[in-house]
Amino acid sequence: MGKTVLISWLLALTAAALGQPAQMSPAVPPSQTAVLASNGPVVADYGRDVYPNTVEGHIAKEVRHELLMLPWYSLFDDLEFSVQGRTVTLSGTLTSEHAITKSEAEATVKHIEGVDKVINNIKVLPPSPLDQEVREKVYRAISNTASLSRYFWQAAPAIHIIVDGQRVTLKGYVNNEADKNLATIAANGVPDVFQVTNELRVVK
Repeated sequence: MGKTVLISWLLALTAAALGQPAQMSPAVPPSQTAVLASNGPVVADYGRDVYPNTVEGHIAKEVRHELLMLPWYSLFDDLEFSVQGRTVTLSGTLTSEHAITKSEAEATVKHIEGVDKVINNIKVLPPSPLDQEVREKVYRAISNTASLSRYFWQAAPAIHIIVDGQRVTLKGYVNNEADKNLATIAANGVPDVFQVTNELRVVK
């Protein structure tokens, strides 16, 4: 009798378990999806093959390509981006002479397949003849320094020079610490430069 009751009870538990709907894994909210970023200004020589073979990776590759194709993107500008899900965030700094690049960047990225939203955080610097003079002097100083000229051979150079209020920020990529240090020394030697911040990334 006791054995029969035990078997009936076990069968009832099994039936109840089978009757319950399967529980779905919770969807990952957009805020928790991986972020793919340029990690610096978009340049020709670096960042081509760093993104995964996913939807987000495809978007990141296309965003990089389209930003490089913008006609007024120069070594005195800094265009950066990040991709989270299907949202692209644009950031960086543009000279006032290239202010139109801000709207052009947003427009071209919006047309990339898979992009649902574009957040445009690009900053346009105010006009300043003195800052423009500093940009050109810093460029000449760095490009004429020993091994550093090679970083300016491409249409979108590996080193970008951002000047705001006579304060210089170096962004981009170099091959070794020695070149990074040489760039700092060259920029610091330019008259009318108040400060040099070196954000160059060393890539092997």
